[in-house]
Amino acid sequence: MKKTLVLATGNQGKVNELAQMLSPLEINVVPQSDFNVSAVAETGTTFVENAIIKARHAAKVTGLPAIADDSGLEVDGLNGAPGVYSARFAGEQASDQDNIDKLLNELADNPNRSARFWCVLVLMRHADDPTPLICSASWEGQITQSQDGQGGFGYDPVFYVPELKCTSAQLTKEQKNAVSHRGTALQRLLTELKLKGGL
Repeated sequence: MKKTLVLATGNQGKVNELAQMLSPLEINVVPQSDFNVSAVAETGTTFVENAIIKARHAAKVTGLPAIADDSGLEVDGLNGAPGVYSARFAGEQASDQDNIDKLLNELADNPNRSARFWCVLVLMRHADDPTPLICSASWEGQITQSQDGQGGFGYDPVFYVPELKCTSAQLTKEQKNAVSHRGTALQRLLTELKLKGGL
C-alpha cells in the first residue's frame, strides 16, 4: 500500500517539481492544501529553521509524514540578499515579477552578479520527530541583465547557468530537475530514505 506524504508548501511550482521528482517512489504525494492546512508564519532566520517550522506544522495538522522545502536566492552583490526573504523580497504580497523587477533594479550598476539558489528539504515522520531528515544543496549561476525563458517560476528567468549557457527558465522540467538545487537536495533525501528503509 502506498504511503502518503504531505508537501508542506502552498507554492504550486514547488508542488509540481517535488511531486514529479518523488514519483518513482511508492509514495502518494499530496499538497497540504488538500488537507486545508493553513500557512504557518516563517519566523526563522535560516532556510533550515523555516523548513522545520513548515514540516512540523503540516505533520501536526495532518497526522502524516511531511516534507517541507525552504529555498531562495543568494546574490553576492547584495550581501546574500534576498535569501530567506526571496518570496517576499518586494513585499508580503509580491508577485514573481515584482521580485524580479526589484532584484534587477538593485543590481543595475553592480558588476558582481554571481548568485546561487539554495534549497533545504526537511522530512518529518511525525510532528514530534526528534531527528528529521535534513538535506540541502545549492546551484551556482549569475543574475542576467534581462529576463529570458518561459519555464520555471520565481527568479528562473534571470538566473543564468554558465555551463548550460541559458537561464533556468529556458530548461525543460527534466533538465532543471537534473541539475537544480531542489533536484540535488531531493536526490540526497531519497538516498537517505533508502538507507533508512523508507518512511
